[in-house]
Parts: sequence; structure tokens; C-alpha cells
Amino acid sequence: MDTILNPSLPRQETVTRSIPQRVSSVDTYRGFVMLLMMAEVLEFGHVAEAAPGSSFWAFLHHHQSHVPWVGCSLHDLIQPSFTFLVGVALPYSMASRSSQGHSATYLWLHMLRRSLILILLGIFLRSMFSQQTNFTFEDTLTQIGLGYPFLFALGFSTPRVQWGALAAVLVGYWLLFALYPLPGPDFDWSQAGVAADWPHHLQGFAAHWNKNTNAAWAFDRWFLNLFPREQPFLFNGGGYATLSFIPTLGTMILGLLAGQWVKAATSAGPLLKRLLITGVLLLTVATVLNWSGIAPNIKRIWTPTWTLFSGGWCFILLAGFYYLVDVQQTRRWFMPLIVIGMNSIAAYVLAHTVVGFIDQSFRIHISPQYDQVFGPIYRTLVSGGVALLVQWLVLYWMYKKKLFIRI
Repeated sequence: MDTILNPSLPRQETVTRSIPQRVSSVDTYRGFVMLLMMAEVLEFGHVAEAAPGSSFWAFLHHHQSHVPWVGCSLHDLIQPSFTFLVGVALPYSMASRSSQGHSATYLWLHMLRRSLILILLGIFLRSMFSQQTNFTFEDTLTQIGLGYPFLFALGFSTPRVQWGALAAVLVGYWLLFALYPLPGPDFDWSQAGVAADWPHHLQGFAAHWNKNTNAAWAFDRWFLNLFPREQPFLFNGGGYATLSFIPTLGTMILGLLAGQWVKAATSAGPLLKRLLITGVLLLTVATVLNWSGIAPNIKRIWTPTWTLFSGGWCFILLAGFYYLVDVQQTRRWFMPLIVIGMNSIAAYVLAHTVVGFIDQSFRIHISPQYDQVFGPIYRTLVSGGVALLVQWLVLYWMYKKKLFIRI
């Protein structure tokens, strides 16, 4: 990630360089959300279940889990934050490659290669331990890969066009769901993998966004069965859908706009104000849409309201990290997060591949009960903490060796 912004300079001074420098706050923010994802191995839910009277562990468990349907936890902000930062990075990526003299054709081909790699990597990671390729497209990487070509095209356009594209994406996706018919009285709920009396079903107009009875679910019943499968696809157990890449593109567009603001800024104050005001406005609009029932706030199917709500939090979090890291010049305090954020793809792959290997290695070479050192209640904190530490040490070694995986 590159930028020309240097908040430590006087306000009236503008910096120009042929090759922009990195924005440490973006790496820190990315490292923060990646750490939240990697920290799933701590399994706070296990501790909360073993200590049912503890509100502390119940709180941590809630924010390390996805909400069942409507609403938001801290864990739910991981994917939109990562997606938002893809948009933030795009203006710097395009400027950096243009400064190296690459042609437009090269940039487009590089974009298509990046998009394809993200899609294939997402499918590969979801297929681990399966008997055959698991063709699924709701994973974070595949969702980004599907939307990235459209984001890249918008990177060449004006902010007005970008805002217009965002509005078209959100309104169009809202109409897709709103116009899809609701289940009739004879609907076979076993085909949706959810009970008719599931307590999280929405009523009235908002029922158009219920789990596995919506337009995106219907699309996947056709689309995913075009690929080889052990058995026909009927539903996704979590309610996730391929078409979520469309409103996910909206999140990336918000990131693109934020990235352009950061890149063009010459002083910190106005930029921080702009980021915070935008974040608050997005949160306000999303809250009204959810409260009114016009469009519920659901992360699992990435409703338009979720794009606005999570985007609002992304603007606020970006402003917070920018102020702490770049304005206050506290980069060294956040080095553990920066180490992760500068190698986010490596961190993502490590979190999905080596945790079991690390745990088994400690059981073989240290002790079969190494995770019982503080008792059975806290065993996942020990095994998860060990896995996190080993992964971070690998990333730190890569950081020191300047080994950064880029797609």
C-alpha cells in the first residue's frame, strides 16, 4: 500500500513523490482484523460454556461469533473491513504501477490474474479435507475476486460515477430480494435447511430477506449445481450466498472512495473529519433502514443495509487507526499488527492450514496434555495462544526477510 500523505508535515506543505509511501495505519487496521480472524483458535465459546456464570467470557464469546441473522458483533466486521481495505488500497496500487510505466493493457491483465487467483485460492481453502473440489463462492477471497474487476474499472472513473455505481448496486440488489416471492403455505422448509418457526425469521416485508428463502438462495440452487458435487446443492447452512459479491462490491467502492480521500489529503484534520462524518452518516442511514423494516441489517447475505452499516464502522475504524498511527506517529507501538497487516494473504492462508499441524506437533514433542496447564476450562486459550504465537513468528520472520506475498 502506497501513499503520498505525510501527516507529520506542516499543513500548508504538500508532498509529491513518484513512488508513494505506505500508510502505516492501513497496515495496522488490516493487521487488526486479520488478528481477530486468526484468534478464532482461542475458542472463547468453549471457555464461556465451561464457565456459564461468567458475563466476561459470554461477552467475548458473543464478539468472536457471527450473530444468527440480523445484527452485528465485532466478529461480523472482519470480512467487511478486509473488503473495505481492498478498495482503500486500489488508488495506491494503480498509482504505483502507473509510475513504473505499465500500460493500461498490462494493468487490466494484472487485475484479471489477481481476481482469478483470489477466486481459486478461496475455493482451494474451502476444499481442504474434502473428497473433491468444493465449488463455493461465498468465501471472503472469492467474494473479493468476483467483484474486483468491477472495482478496478471504477478506479478510472470520477467520484460521481463511483457514488452512482454504489447507489445502483445497493438499490438493484434490494430490488432483487424485494421482488422475489415469499414462501407459500405449502413450502417445504426442509429444502431450505431451516425450520418454519426459526426464531430469527423476519415478518412482514422484511421476510424477503429471511434465511434460505430469498433470491440469492434461489440463484445458488441453480448456479452451484452446475459444478460437480457429491450431492445436489440445496442450501448453505449459514445462509451465505454467491450473489453477496454484488453488495460486497459496494463495500469495496466505499473503500475506494476512502482511499482516494487519504491519497489526496495534505493535512490530517480535514481528512479525519471527513472520514468520521461519513461513517456516522452511513451508520445513521443503515439504522433507519433496519428499524423501519425496509431493508434489514444482515451480514450473512450482505444486505444493502449491511453494506452501509459495516461501511460506516470501517470509516470510523480507519479514522481511528489513522489518528493513532500516522498522526500521533506511534507506528512502533503497533508493530505486532503491522507485521500481520503487511502479509495479510500469508496470514489468511496460515490461519486456514497450519493450526492443526501446530497443535499436533506440540502434543507429540511437548506433551499430549500441554494445553491442560491451566486446567481443562482454559485449554483452548493455551492451544490457540500457541498457534497464534507460532503463526505470528512465521509472519515476523517473513517481515524481517522482506518476504511479502502479493497477488
